[in-house]
Amino acid sequence: MRERSLTIPEIILIGGTRGALGAGIALLLADRLNLDQRRAVGWTLFLVGAVSTLPIALNILSKPSRGRLAQ
Repeated sequence: MRERSLTIPEIILIGGTRGALGAGIALLLADRLNLDQRRAVGWTLFLVGAVSTLPIALNILSKPSRGRLAQ
């Protein structure tokens, strides 16, 4: 397994995108809003979370690894 270092802003960004993705899915499945509102907000949050994941993942994976962990 490779170890990569992350900065605090990167960790917050990852958490935020996971939160948006999860909130979007939750709204799509919830019954609190009417159907049109739920779909609009749910799909928006889902897409923001999904689309923002790719550049973040590529940025993290392109960082040099810190070596192998002891097994």
